[in-house]
Amino acid sequence: MEQAGKKTSYQSKGRTKRKTTVRKKAKQNLSYRLKIILIAILLVLLSPFYYGYVLRFFSSCLHWIKDYCYHPHYHMYKGFHIPIPDKYKIHGIDVSYYQGRIDWQLVKKMREDSVHITFAYIKATEGILQVDPYFQRNWREAAKAGIICGPYHYFRPEKSGKWQARFLLQNVNPETGDLPIAVDVEELDGASPEKMRTELTQFLKYISAHSKSKPIIYSGLKFYKQNLEGHFDDYTFWLAHYYEENLDGNRQIRWAFWQHNDKGGVNGINHTVDFDVFNGDSLAFKKILVK
Repeated sequence: MEQAGKKTSYQSKGRTKRKTTVRKKAKQNLSYRLKIILIAILLVLLSPFYYGYVLRFFSSCLHWIKDYCYHPHYHMYKGFHIPIPDKYKIHGIDVSYYQGRIDWQLVKKMREDSVHITFAYIKATEGILQVDPYFQRNWREAAKAGIICGPYHYFRPEKSGKWQARFLLQNVNPETGDLPIAVDVEELDGASPEKMRTELTQFLKYISAHSKSKPIIYSGLKFYKQNLEGHFDDYTFWLAHYYEENLDGNRQIRWAFWQHNDKGGVNGINHTVDFDVFNGDSLAFKKILVK
C-alpha cells in the first residue's frame, strides 16, 4: 500500500506540472496575440491614410476639453490664445510701448470665426512729462489699417490733474470718428483717496471743456469699488476684471468697455496684449465715438 501511494503522489505532481505548463503557454500566447493586435492598430493609425484623421480627432477633443473647462459663456480661440466671452460682438485691444513695434495691417487682417479687432486704445501720456515712445507711430499706423482708435493717459494722483490734462491735449486731441479719451486710474501712488479724486475731477473737467467729448475712466474693478464707486457716476467706465464670466453682476456701474484678459495673442504683435469688449451693438458703438 505504501508503494502504491507514492506512485499516486508522483502521478498527481506530474499532472499539476503539466497543467501549470499549459497555463503558462496559454498566457504567453495571449500576451503575444495582444502585442500583435496593438502593433497592427498602431501601424494603421500612424499610416499616412489615417494620420490626418487621428490628429484632427485629438485636436477636436482637446478643443472641447478646453471649452468645457472654461465658463460656458466663453469660447477658446486658438489663434488669440485665450477664451473670449461670446456674449459680445465688438472686440478690441489696448497697447503701449510694452508691445513694441506693431504691424497693424496684420492686426486688422486677423480673424477667427467672427472675432476680429475693431478698436484699440493706445497709451499716449503719463503724468505731466512722459509721452509713450510708440504712441505717434501706433496712432498713425492703426488708423491707416482701419482700426478705430482712442488715446489713454496714465494718471498720477500725486500730480496736478489739470496739468496732466493739458499735457495730454498737447500731444493728442481725438477727432471725429475716434474713441473718446480714456484716463487710466489704478493706483494711489502714495496719495490719499480724497487727493486722488480731487485731482481726477480736475483732469476730467479740463478734458471735457477742451476736447470734443467726455472722457472715459479706466480702472480695475477692485480699485473702483475701493476708491471711485459713488464719486463719478456721471462718467462711463472701462473696467478691468480678468478671467471672470462677465460684468453683469455689476450692473449699477455704467460701463462701456470690459478688459477681460491680459494674456491675448494677436498677429503682428510680439508680446501678450490686453483684450477688451464693447458693451453694446454696432449702433451703440457708433454713438460713443467722437462727434
